[in-house]
Amino acid sequence: MLFDDEFDRFFKSMFRSVNLDDLFEGVKSTGCTGPFCYGYTMTVGPDGKPVVKQYGNAKPELSPKSDTREPLVDTLVDDKEKIVKLVAEMPGVEKKDVKIVVDGKIVNIDAENGDKKYHVKVPIQHKVDENSVKASYKNGILEIIFKQIEEKPTGKTVEVE
Repeated sequence: MLFDDEFDRFFKSMFRSVNLDDLFEGVKSTGCTGPFCYGYTMTVGPDGKPVVKQYGNAKPELSPKSDTREPLVDTLVDDKEKIVKLVAEMPGVEKKDVKIVVDGKIVNIDAENGDKKYHVKVPIQHKVDENSVKASYKNGILEIIFKQIEEKPTGKTVEVE
């Protein structure tokens, strides 16, 4: 019974001291990308008292620095049709707001519309023709398609005598 009372008292004090809305508002305002998690682990120590530890990436010292998001990007390779397709999810922006720059094997994607801001640099692992790039944007989905360059073997064939 005493043990249960101690846990009840602990949880009541914990919820009084932590305002989760303020905590996550601080994280949102600084612009960290990725999943946010924050919580406590609780175990019972050898003396029978609870031991509480915090975990997560939503602590003030780890809070994000900007309000730009990194969109989810998938790379799809179709060897049959010889294309490489990048698919990025960027809801809340218009086609005119999207800027794409291909620089060597890196594709820079930027978009901004009001409070929706996206930025990502996507490396391309396959040999593609930069001049063949085509892009389309519809319903929050950006598709960038490159033609794949066939890799021809290099080197010299040597005849054996």
